[in-house]
Amino acid sequence: MASGLTAQLRVSTEEELHAKLAEAKEELFNLRFQGATGQLESHGRLRAVRKEIARIYTVMRERELGIITLVEESGEPEDLEPEQPAATVAAGDAAGDTEAEETSE
Repeated sequence: MASGLTAQLRVSTEEELHAKLAEAKEELFNLRFQGATGQLESHGRLRAVRKEIARIYTVMRERELGIITLVEESGEPEDLEPEQPAATVAAGDAAGDTEAEETSE
């Protein structure tokens, strides 16, 4: 299940993703600098920012591979499940039975 941030990233454009990535990397740099100088108050924020960067990279890679595409302007999510073929197996079985009957006669 997609979290709120991940869903928000998936509807963002490429430019927005790059801007969010740059912002997150800058924040991570500042947090590391604060940690080195002893001024960091929230150590948990380091982990959260690293995970945010990983989520951004994941969404970018999904788009690159074509796994997830940008949601259309209508705002409706795309169907991510592959379509099932229409009863070709049942039709094949029926044809197989007919051939078996013909050869036994």
